[in-house]
Amino acid sequence: MTPAKFKPVEEQLAYLKKGVAEIIPEAELKAKLEQSLKTGKPLRVYLGVDPTAPDLHLGHTVVLRKLKHFQYMGHTAVFLIGDFSAMIGDPTGVSETRPPLTREQVDANAKTYLAQVYKILDKEKTEVRYNSEWLSKMSAEDIVRLCSHYRLARMLEREDFRSRLDKGQPISVHELLYPLLTAIDAVKLQSDVELGATEQKFNLLVHREIQREYGLPGQAILTMPILVGLDGQRKMSKSLGNYVGITEAPGEIFGKMMSIPDELMWSYYELLTDRTPQEIVALKQEVAGSKLHPMDAKMRLAEEVISDFHGQAAARKAAENFQRVFRDRQAPVEAPVVKLPKGPAKKLAALLVDLKLAPSKAEGERLIKQGGVEIDEARIDDPRRDIDLSQPLEFLLRAGKKKFLRIVIE
Repeated sequence: MTPAKFKPVEEQLAYLKKGVAEIIPEAELKAKLEQSLKTGKPLRVYLGVDPTAPDLHLGHTVVLRKLKHFQYMGHTAVFLIGDFSAMIGDPTGVSETRPPLTREQVDANAKTYLAQVYKILDKEKTEVRYNSEWLSKMSAEDIVRLCSHYRLARMLEREDFRSRLDKGQPISVHELLYPLLTAIDAVKLQSDVELGATEQKFNLLVHREIQREYGLPGQAILTMPILVGLDGQRKMSKSLGNYVGITEAPGEIFGKMMSIPDELMWSYYELLTDRTPQEIVALKQEVAGSKLHPMDAKMRLAEEVISDFHGQAAARKAAENFQRVFRDRQAPVEAPVVKLPKGPAKKLAALLVDLKLAPSKAEGERLIKQGGVEIDEARIDDPRRDIDLSQPLEFLLRAGKKKFLRIVIE
């Protein structure tokens, strides 16, 4: 009899394949799902993450969400924190040996990771493990035996290493050990499926091969695409400034999400929401048939993303504020308050610079001349306008389309 908690295999596959770049091999994943359905035993699906930075952005959540989808389908989600491997450093995509993190850095990052991860995963149904549990206990003999299961020539076929060799750049021995040591994670966890980004494919294949060397069935692999950033062109990255941090304020996230190109939102719907493929297709057809405005579809997307990290009430409030300010052209119900001490009168352009609303007086004057500055919703056209700071006063200042401040002179 089919266990009630598992959906039919074809239905599971259709949902789990949403947004996936590659399944290695798909037939094997299907066979594992069929066996799980037959026995009533959930698959062990794991995602390993090295806590190399304290905060996550939306790009990091793509693979996490796929782990959530397996969890939703009744399978066991294993979130592995690579506290030991983070001190080695994953060589994927780097052009030089990265400095190893200290134990203190890793522990601090791991703590904040979990707080953020549970905004996506069900805490009560998530198995959390640390790979220091077994990697820190390996003897020299264990490591030598592990290395005997993999050939150096195969390791040097890796694109990252081959590129560095061609350029005469150094490769440290500990970098060669990284995919082998993390393969022990897959052995110890006895995983049926491992998830990762497309750029981690080499590591995941090594893990699968080492599992077999240790007498286990090889795990199936699902790789997820890299999330394109807000610019619609490059990988989402803090260093490129095209990212959305999941701990950012709801209003900030909403504004950033609304800035993405229309064509990018469908990829975001696939990778950043729990909607089914059918729901996304239906939504896309509504937009194509002019039944739904692209901005409204994008606002729904922003609301759904914010709901995951800040709750539905905060998401609704951010949506209402965006509607009020950017579509209805009204002042926000709430605006950041800046208190200024009483003093002599100051030119408006200079005040804009002081408040970091303009990078220079010349830019401030240009913004005023273009009609981009309002005081209490009245446009100011004179760039030499004096603002009296000598008396207690309160006013709402708008600079550009998005920046509002409530100024209080005390």
